[in-house]
Amino acid sequence: MSKPAPGFYVPAADRYDTMQYARCGKSGLKLPRVSLGMWNNFGSVNVHENSRQMLLTAFDLGITHIDLANNYGPLPGSAEETFGRVLSSDLRAHRDELCLSTKAGYDMWKGPYGDWGSRKYLISSLDHSLKRMKVDYVDIFYHHRPDPETPLDETMGALADIIRQGKALYVGVSNYSAEQTARAADILKSMGVPLTIHQPRYNMLDRWVEAGSPSLCDVLLERGIGAAVFSPLAQGLLTDRYLDGIPADSRAGGPCVFLNANGVTESILVKVRALNAIAAARGETMAQLALAWVLENPAITSVIIGASRPAQIVQNVQTIQKHVPLTDEEKAAINTILNEK
Repeated sequence: MSKPAPGFYVPAADRYDTMQYARCGKSGLKLPRVSLGMWNNFGSVNVHENSRQMLLTAFDLGITHIDLANNYGPLPGSAEETFGRVLSSDLRAHRDELCLSTKAGYDMWKGPYGDWGSRKYLISSLDHSLKRMKVDYVDIFYHHRPDPETPLDETMGALADIIRQGKALYVGVSNYSAEQTARAADILKSMGVPLTIHQPRYNMLDRWVEAGSPSLCDVLLERGIGAAVFSPLAQGLLTDRYLDGIPADSRAGGPCVFLNANGVTESILVKVRALNAIAAARGETMAQLALAWVLENPAITSVIIGASRPAQIVQNVQTIQKHVPLTDEEKAAINTILNEK
């Protein structure tokens, strides 16, 4: 069912009745267990009305956390512009019900000041993001990736100053290792600002956050840092989309640099088919099982889903509404599948 024309949107009265919310680490911030990421399908190359309907569908379902970055689109910056348009046309009255996050750390503009983690780049980038989104502040601002050349004290100092300036309420990091996360948390603590959240990639096929001693999960739990996970469905691999191979109209069947035919190996498909059988026996889809499996990790606060149409958001939210916790036997069976070479 399509949403009303801009200016006539009224959110669902029951939007908070079924969504679950979890505290982000030891902070006072709560996030929905399912968040919406505007990485793809929300840019200037996409149909605006479809993007609008996805955002409003998410809000109607209790998804209050909207995740962006300065370079999301395509084109870079255009996803933030899309959000700004929908905020102005439909959601302005509900700004205080939203948790907005954005990031900086990847290539955004030409020259030496448009990438990585310098103070100049981070503060300038956030100023641009606020203008594109038409807001005075974001709730969470992340450094998007570690910078091997800029001192970590400078990067964290910029984040701390952004908090003091009122341009963000919480700070986070993304793609940082366990050791880097611990160091970042220590530096921020010395500046009187907590590291509230980490955004790592994590899914059944990529479990790096569990590896090492201490692992990233260990660091997050020990220090009370929350985690919002991106790519919980492994770019669609952990759905029923590829059970019989690579469809011609799929992401892997096209020119996507994040998932292509080389990443869809038979050994991976064997695992996904076995996992799908477990999901089917539980009355769940493969995607629902994959999302629920991530959320059963105690270090994880929320999963960030992408979407190309509103119906996908509805289905993923049903993960929360219908999922029954995995039994020890099911967890053991899943681990056996995932650990097979």
